[in-house]
Amino acid sequence: MTKAIRIEQNGGPEVMKYVDVEVGEPGPGEARVRHHAVGLNYIDVYFRTGLYPQPLPAGLGMEAAGVVEAVGEGVTHVKPGDRVAYASRPCGAYSQARVMPAAPLVRLPDAISDDQAAAMMLQGMTAQYLLRRTYPVKAGDTILIHAAAGGVGLIVCQWAKALGATVIGTVGSDEKAALVRQHGCDHPIVYTRENFVERVKEITGGEGVPVVYDSIGKDTFIGSLDCLRPLGMMVNFGSASGPVTQINTADLVSRGSLFFTRPTLFNYTARRADLEVMANELFDVVAKGTVKIEVNQRYALADVAQAHRDLEARKTTGSTLLMP
Repeated sequence: MTKAIRIEQNGGPEVMKYVDVEVGEPGPGEARVRHHAVGLNYIDVYFRTGLYPQPLPAGLGMEAAGVVEAVGEGVTHVKPGDRVAYASRPCGAYSQARVMPAAPLVRLPDAISDDQAAAMMLQGMTAQYLLRRTYPVKAGDTILIHAAAGGVGLIVCQWAKALGATVIGTVGSDEKAALVRQHGCDHPIVYTRENFVERVKEITGGEGVPVVYDSIGKDTFIGSLDCLRPLGMMVNFGSASGPVTQINTADLVSRGSLFFTRPTLFNYTARRADLEVMANELFDVVAKGTVKIEVNQRYALADVAQAHRDLEARKTTGSTLLMP
């Protein structure tokens, strides 16, 4: 038998159960993957609580790295023995092994470890599309990234700095401010005691920034709009404080014909060719040391409830792994 996390109802961390499951043989278009490391992401909380609905009972987790044990009919891009990683639906990465669609699996180069891959696929490819596709950051830009000490935030800080941008990042403590400064953030803002809108205006000489990357949601939405210069882009890619449920177009007009988008990774990786380009670019910047993946927390898979509590309490920094 294989161990996995299952939920039968939505709710708090206590709804996650560590149970025995049967893992069968892969069917057409599927692969069986033995996990070596599993990534923890805030999107997992959304599925656990029901903010993102899925049929129940269900698994959780969307990111892992391991080895292919078997493939089904029609699968040619991976084979048994390949080291692979993924960040994709359906949920179920919180497990020792699983049968899953083979399409999202990406082979890992020797330069990338299993722990690195499990810690960076979802967060790293999110950073890739944010910086390279949603708003292509170029040298000379000044950007604002909320939750700069989180997994996506630390990657964005390093990658944007390498692209020649000036990076402003919000954090919740002086310790996190020191951390993000070490990872390329030029101007950490401790939002618990500083008004981030006023500080952004001060840093930019009143001009504002061309783009805000905001994974917090409703608590920072209006403030983020106020940080933008005319024709700037508001990128709301998460809802840690709750979703933005109402958007008044007058708020965009009055601040200078702003753009607003609510992207998700899975639209950007829907085409296999795009997935491979994104993953390969991520692997390249990590292998070269341009972006360092910080795995700052590890939990046993059986202790996933505590991992979720710490994540929701913003006690974590960088990436977090569950060890199956």
